[in-house]
Amino acid sequence: MMQKHEWRKKEKQFYQPKPKPEAIDIPAFPYLTIAGEGNPNSEDFAECITALYSVSYAVKMQSKRMDPLPAGHYDYTVYPLEGVWDLKRDSQPNPDGSINKDDLIFNLMIRQPDFADAEFVHQMIELTKAKKPSPKLEHLRFERIEDGPCVQMLHKGSFDDEPASFRMMEVYAEEHGLRRLSKIHREIYLSDFRKVPAEKLKTVLRFKVEQA
Repeated sequence: MMQKHEWRKKEKQFYQPKPKPEAIDIPAFPYLTIAGEGNPNSEDFAECITALYSVSYAVKMQSKRMDPLPAGHYDYTVYPLEGVWDLKRDSQPNPDGSINKDDLIFNLMIRQPDFADAEFVHQMIELTKAKKPSPKLEHLRFERIEDGPCVQMLHKGSFDDEPASFRMMEVYAEEHGLRRLSKIHREIYLSDFRKVPAEKLKTVLRFKVEQA
């Protein structure tokens, strides 16, 4: 029997970086995604997450019950939630200098196994609509996303403290002849921020770079 694919163990380079900046090249991966904007503390944001997980678990569980199994099938642990973040062009910071979370633009996603193609994921979306109806399911998309050259690090603690980690990453990039492409960045949530205290959160931070 093939061993279960555990991303925490098998893909440490992508999901278990050290709490200091490093350069990495990220290949193309298949994702289930949903785009939106606004405060991540809102109910709308929570509904986006629920839709992503509902279909991602359908992909995992239903694929094991198919006869024959999908080509290239293997058992695996569902991948963590990720978010690619940007700000509206006309966004203004709060009086204390922090960002206005209502101005955030996000693309939330969960990576899918390599055997899952667009047709299969679409079938799982339709299956989930029948079992757990949600308007958000209509907005799910299957995409292959390649980030390419990046700088990343593990951030420990509150999301509000991320600017300090990003400054470290930008200094690292400059020292290694790299230039950050934009303020858009990716976050990979290794902790469930709905349950884990802010000071104990673990998040992979990543942004795209090019040669300076």
